[in-house]
Amino acid sequence: MRIERIDALTDILAAEWNALVPDRNPFLSHEFLSALERHHCVGERTGWLPWHIICRDEQGLLLGAAPLYLKFNSYGEFVFDWGWAEAYRRHGLPYYPKLVGAIPYTPATSPRLLLAPDQPHPETTARAMVDYVLEQSHRQRWSSIHWLFPTLTETGLLQNKGFLSRIGCQFHWHNRDYRDFQDFLDTLTAKRRKNINRERRLVREAGLELQILSGRELSEAQWPIVYEFYRSTFERLGGMPTLTLPFFQDIAETLSEQLMLVLAFDQGREVAGAISFRSASTLYGRHWGCRADHDSLHFEACYYQGLDYCIQQGLQRFEPGAQGEHKIYRGFLPTLTHSAHWIAHPGFRQVITDFLDRETPAVRQYAQELLQHSPYRDEVTPDASAMARSA
Repeated sequence: MRIERIDALTDILAAEWNALVPDRNPFLSHEFLSALERHHCVGERTGWLPWHIICRDEQGLLLGAAPLYLKFNSYGEFVFDWGWAEAYRRHGLPYYPKLVGAIPYTPATSPRLLLAPDQPHPETTARAMVDYVLEQSHRQRWSSIHWLFPTLTETGLLQNKGFLSRIGCQFHWHNRDYRDFQDFLDTLTAKRRKNINRERRLVREAGLELQILSGRELSEAQWPIVYEFYRSTFERLGGMPTLTLPFFQDIAETLSEQLMLVLAFDQGREVAGAISFRSASTLYGRHWGCRADHDSLHFEACYYQGLDYCIQQGLQRFEPGAQGEHKIYRGFLPTLTHSAHWIAHPGFRQVITDFLDRETPAVRQYAQELLQHSPYRDEVTPDASAMARSA
């Protein structure tokens, strides 16, 4: 078994890398990750330096890989450790660079250790890659390693390697084999069903028309408009729009059918847009923007159109992005997410352990309390309660 580092996804064939990607996950694909690199969405400008690893057997067959980045800030991670970095700074210690196993700017749970499906001992490959990363971190004297939004199985493996476990809370929807959108509405309480119908009616009465398009169906002239929607949200909230127009135009071709856009029109003019991605089983809501506020249009474009799409396409899950308690009333329930953290400094490791010992039960309690506000007629849906117990 041989593990090596690659500085760019172009150092490996797309077919080889994609053979490791489960569920046709768009964010793990060679097309998505290499486009980030090609169009300077990651790199020195943004503080995300590619530091990927691959693992081959003695015959050169690819057994595993992991997308990794050397980070010089904590932007675009969605697992917030700014306080940890500030504590290091106050004590005169460097927190950056740190190594991060994540998809840049994407708070979506998926495997972080990509493994060839037909190998006899995939767990051996996974452990070897983690050991390699730990060895390199010791050698480079990095402050820490962080795997963000890994699967529950990977979290357990990392804990066994000395990583500290952290949980967060998002709001996800699960398809219970709904026949259509009305069938989904019928599972909600009367109050929530009435509210959703009202919000959808307000959009119709405003004369707004909504269309769902794939990446390739969006015209060349429309992409700059959609990109301005994306930029406007960051500028309004004081953030940094790190994804570029050429990046979106690139993946519109290479990931066309996995890129789903909802465009809203007012008298034939685009006034808002929502960008989502899909795997074989899941829809991921990612970006939203608009020219002006329209009552309930955000809910229609970002949630209801996506829910209807999932039902029609037979997708099992809809992850609309990080944060947002308002999502509960629209069918999305609290779901625990995971991250794993290795801290080199013994003193800070203990301090962070103590912090997580306090934070973890608080996050669990928060998720359980939010479940009491479920919009469903059932007291708690089976999917949500099972996920809360498993974390």
